[in-house]
Amino acid sequence: MTQQPIDVNTLNKAKANISLTQTLLTQAIEKSMSDTAMAEEAMKQAAVEIAQAQTSLSQVQSAMQTQSVSE
Repeated sequence: MTQQPIDVNTLNKAKANISLTQTLLTQAIEKSMSDTAMAEEAMKQAAVEIAQAQTSLSQVQSAMQTQSVSE
């Protein structure tokens, strides 16, 4: 059986989530003293982005495990 390629689109989605997370956390750090409400919102959104990235990575990992079991 031929090996199927890794789902690069899903990995790119995870990468984009992580990049956005980095931006949001930078905003949270910068605003932590001057605008705590904005900093808190940025942290909440960062947590959402991390969860979405984790879901994408889990999907790819699961597909790879399923593929290796079926071989």
